Amino acid sequence: MRDDEYRIERDSLGEVKVPADCLWGAQTERSRQNFPIGVGHEQMPQEIIHAFGYLKKACALANGDLSPKMTKEKMDAIVEASEEILSGMLDDQFPLVVFQTGSGTQTNMNVNEVIAHVANARAHRSLLHPNDDVNLSQSSNDTFPSAMHIAIVLEVERSLLPAMDEVIRVLKEKEAENAGIMKSGRTHLMDAVPVAFSQEISGWRAALEEDRAMLVETLDHVRQLPVGGTAVGTGLNAPEGFDKAVCRYISTFTGTRFIPAENKFRALTMLDDVVAVHGVIKASAMDMMKMANDVRWMASGPRNGLREIRIAANEPGSSIMPGKVNPTQCEQVTMVAVQILGNDAAVSFASSQGNFELNTYLPVSAYNVLQSIRLLADSMRTFAARCLAGMEARKETMENNLRRSLMLSTLLSPVIGYARAAEAAQKADRENCTLKEACLSLGYLDGETFDALFAPFLKPENESPEGEK
Repeated sequence: MRDDEYRIERDSLGEVKVPADCLWGAQTERSRQNFPIGVGHEQMPQEIIHAFGYLKKACALANGDLSPKMTKEKMDAIVEASEEILSGMLDDQFPLVVFQTGSGTQTNMNVNEVIAHVANARAHRSLLHPNDDVNLSQSSNDTFPSAMHIAIVLEVERSLLPAMDEVIRVLKEKEAENAGIMKSGRTHLMDAVPVAFSQEISGWRAALEEDRAMLVETLDHVRQLPVGGTAVGTGLNAPEGFDKAVCRYISTFTGTRFIPAENKFRALTMLDDVVAVHGVIKASAMDMMKMANDVRWMASGPRNGLREIRIAANEPGSSIMPGKVNPTQCEQVTMVAVQILGNDAAVSFASSQGNFELNTYLPVSAYNVLQSIRLLADSMRTFAARCLAGMEARKETMENNLRRSLMLSTLLSPVIGYARAAEAAQKADRENCTLKEACLSLGYLDGETFDALFAPFLKPENESPEGEK
């Protein structure tokens, strides 16, 4: 760099050249130079940076209440710069990648340095020191996991839960819309006893409602913040009550509840709460994958598949086969689910690592959890709007499939016994006739009795399903 392209910054290791137009300092620049890993692709998530904005603002106010070292001028300067971070104005000043120090120290210092630089430039003097003032009563070991917890809670509440609610809402509409439509159930991909299409949809809806309840419950554990534990959990250099004051301020800023972790030694070393919440996210993704697979099986065709439902034709499906349309929304759901499954493995393994008083896999854990939240929320919203909302039952196909199903023989068992019912089903399959024809041929039932037995499930043969011609 030419002399006019950089300025000299200093840290405990000496002088560092920092690009002149950047707001960070020496420690950020060292990390930027030493970890060129995934640059432009695997940056520290902005959700973490914005969570640090809440955290640094809260810490400044708590220090103003509790520490004589924090003057009102310094406190106000930190608060103002933190609010600029929260506004997004400074997003380009956080260049560090995920794959850095495992404690996230360099990202904590990136935030500290940017806040100090912004405040000092505004004051036209050296008002704040990034370590002595912005990081007062804190350590990277308690601030980074606290920021991670804040980001997870906020993203789940602001993005994932509303997306889940939208899918649930659409499914409820589809339940009501398809009430009374009977179809052949399937187990092991083989014909099974009748089920209402609305009942099938209700299973999807209830699964997501259960996932939502578990997510809300598990999220309560992530609301416990390690802040106040400082370096190893003892709270060294933090004033009494600092953790409670910080959590109180963050709760006020965000409009959602945060509390201090009761045992800071656990909070700094274990990621069990993060693993648990990601486990529910994974479970939700697996339920979405099951639903998407059910939808694409039922929509398969248009001539040689099950073709029991119609889904939206959103785009051409082939570059060589004219007229082909594919279940692409189902495919995006299943790919997102696979990615989240991989993320869960990374988060779970990260939780088992680190030594003694610190987990050293924090950035990669934060990256994977936040990616899962973002992907699942986007996937759910898109699937609800571009697939589920337009899903329609092919009533005639469902009726015909049900009428041909040999598993209706289950209804015969209480009347003629399991063995005779099985014999009738096997005869119908072997001779390619209906179950009714097989029963009449074997002399097990007369036509009137058969029709009465199956009336709750089958419309009269000369009656078309509603809306079909």
